[in-house]
Parts: sequence; C-alpha cells; structure tokens
Amino acid sequence: MNLLDYLVPFALALGLLILVHELGHYLVARWCGVKVLRFSIGFGKPLIVKRAGRDDTEWSLAAFPLGGYVKMLDEREGEVPAHELARAFNRQSVGRRSFIVVAGPLANLLLAVLLYWFLFMSGVAEPRPILAAAPEGTWAAEAKVGAGETVRAVAGKPIQTWTELRWELLRHILDRGTVTLETIDAQGNIAIHRLDTGRLDAAALEGDPLPALGLRLQRPELKPVLGEVQAGSPAAAAGLQAGDTIVAIDGRPMAAWHDVARAIREGGARPLLLGVRRGAREFEVRVTPELAEERGGKPVARIGIAVRDDPELRRQALVTVRYGIGESLGRALAQTWETSVLSLRMIGRMLTGELSVKNISGPVTIADYAGQSARLGGDHYLRFLALISISLGVLNLLPIPVLDGGHLMYYLAEIIKGGPLSERVMEIGQQIGLTLLALLMALAFYNDINRLVSG
Repeated sequence: MNLLDYLVPFALALGLLILVHELGHYLVARWCGVKVLRFSIGFGKPLIVKRAGRDDTEWSLAAFPLGGYVKMLDEREGEVPAHELARAFNRQSVGRRSFIVVAGPLANLLLAVLLYWFLFMSGVAEPRPILAAAPEGTWAAEAKVGAGETVRAVAGKPIQTWTELRWELLRHILDRGTVTLETIDAQGNIAIHRLDTGRLDAAALEGDPLPALGLRLQRPELKPVLGEVQAGSPAAAAGLQAGDTIVAIDGRPMAAWHDVARAIREGGARPLLLGVRRGAREFEVRVTPELAEERGGKPVARIGIAVRDDPELRRQALVTVRYGIGESLGRALAQTWETSVLSLRMIGRMLTGELSVKNISGPVTIADYAGQSARLGGDHYLRFLALISISLGVLNLLPIPVLDGGHLMYYLAEIIKGGPLSERVMEIGQQIGLTLLALLMALAFYNDINRLVSG
C-alpha cells in the first residue's frame, strides 16, 4: 500500500461530506430567499472559481480543504443595496436563520441515513459473532465464555454479526454496569454469561474495548495452501506455485495459515527454509522475505503469497444480513440516531474524565481508516462514510462559537434577550470558539502522531 491508497479515499470522503454539509446550508438559504454570494469547499486562496446561477454565486475550490463555507448577503459584512435588504441573512427571522444554520449538520445526518438504508437493503457480508478462547485473567474468562460459542443476544437484544456485538457492547460499556451475553455452542447448548464492564478503566476504552474484556473473534483455521504467488516476489523467485502447501518453516510444522503468517512476520528479513508439498512430492526451498512498510512506519516481512480461499469455511464464518425497503429505512434511522447519541455520550464522558481524550482522532487517523475501509470493499467504505458523516454532523451541533451549534446558541440567547446580541459579545464568542477549535485540532494531531509512533 502506498500513500495514495490512503489519500485518495480520504480526499473523496472529505470532499463529499463537506459538499453535502454546505449544500444543506445553501439549499435552505435559497429556499428561505437569502442571497448566496459564495459557496466554497476549503478555506484560503481559491484555486478554482466559477460564477453561476441566478444570483451569479461564486463557486470556489480553495487551497486548504479541511472545511468549507457558504457566504450569504449580510449587512454586518458589507453594504447591501436597498432593493436586496429583504434577501440579507441578518434580516431573516430567528426561526429562518436557525433553519439555515442547522441544515448543514442535518444534511450530514441525512446522508448517513441514506447510506445505511442502502447498506441494509443490499446486504453486507460480516463475520458471525463466534468467540475465540478467552485469554486467562480476563473478565470473559471469569464469566466462563467458551471458545466456539456464538453470541445470540446482548442484554436481551438479538444480534447476528460481530459488528452488532461490538456496537451493543460499546453502548452498555458506557453505562459501566453488568451486561449479559446469550450464547449457543456447536452442540446447541445455550448459556448466559455476565460481564462486569464497570471494572474497565479509561485506558481500556481507547479504541476497541472488546479485547480488554477478553472477547475475541474466532477466525477460521485456513489450511496453509497457497492461492496466489505474486509475480516478481521472493516466493516466485524460489519457485513456489499456487496450490503448494507449506508444511514447515525452519523445521517447525505449519498446521494453519496463521502459523505461516506469524512465522514469516517474526522472521524478519532473514532467509527462511520452507518445507513444501506439491501433489505427492515434498521438497524444501529457501526464501528471503522483503521488508514492506506498513501503517505506523513499521517494517513487515513478506514473501508475496496469499492463502487459497475456502468457500465452506467462508460460509461458516460470514453471514450476509439484508432487509426489505421499509425495515431497512427504519434500521437506518435507528442506527443514525443511536450513533449520534453514542457520540454525544462519549464526548460527555471525555469531559468528565471517564473516557480518555486519546479517543479523539485527527485527519491522519481518519485517512488511515479511509484507506483501510476502501481496501476491504465498497460496503465497508460506505459504512465508514456514514460514521464520519454522523460525527461531522454531531460535532457541528456542539454549542461552540464558530460552529453551527454556536450560532444556534446565539439565536437562543437572542430569543431570551428579546433582541440580537451585541457585536462585542459576538466577537468575544468567536475568539473563544477559535481557541477551543485550535486546542481540539492540536490534541487530535497529537493523538494521530502518537498512534503513528506507537504503531
């Protein structure tokens, strides 16, 4: 994977989400009769400018792409001709101004609903919630969670996929209480396991909390059979072919594919002696891995091989869940609402110190996830887009001056006061808002760099 494999999906995601957000402001402003002077994707010096529309609106693509804005006719920002005063933003009622401001975040939330709706209708193949053996000393081990058990419900709510298991557990983990898992094993025995999530500390909640509980996905035991040998790779140079079975590496027997992957990874760049079976013949070859740079800049040993697909194992490990049009829409609305509420709860927990601020991610981490999700497939990338769109919508609704939520806070104060706030109060608010955003961005970049360094 090169840098473009991350930058292109990130740029597409960022551009789409900003475009949708600003279109929300633009369309509602036009519907309310407000004149729009400029529609900009990005800040700073315009790179591309085009004028179009009845009002000769300036459509702009600017140099700094982390955001955008819609500039409307406003007496506070310049002289307005008398015949256009009725179309100035500041001349609109509080209700109309609020509607224009909230339209951006609502557009992001609507996009998430549409994306989830499509995904629920089309279906996404995901891992079944089959649990691996719980490591000793974890809460899952204390709760007697057994290897090979499939989770059927979390706190009484039925689930079908590993993603649903993670989602439901995350919601209950924030409540810091005991959560019940209903499981069924291969023999059809049903069991109830109780996990005390209140003992998880803030550090355990950084990233995926399931490993901290001792819950791990059981991965299928693929046989160490080659499905592909990349041309020009060390494996190809050594004469390996698709269909070969790797039976040993440096004298150690290889029972499954993950044994092969671990042995190559742990061996680094030193030559490896591979025992190979091809048909009825067994022989040995020596292969020297190449070091490829992975996420975090850490070198990873590779020889250019891929495992052969096993359709039966894939059928056992994956499940495709899809619904009808109506049910998909209901689930999309529920998913968007629950994700929004969960985001707000996590922000609240971070403010009170119950969650680490290390959970705040910046553009580097988002670009990383964009690249990973795109590599996994279109359905995963769309799910990523929906999640980031919700995050953007929720973030912009926070009552921080310079954000949409800050403007809504001003309008609420205006209603209570019975008139607009003074220019001085607005100016102080802007300064506070910009300072808070700068601190938030600095923290996000710090966390990004920390993740890169730690891998």
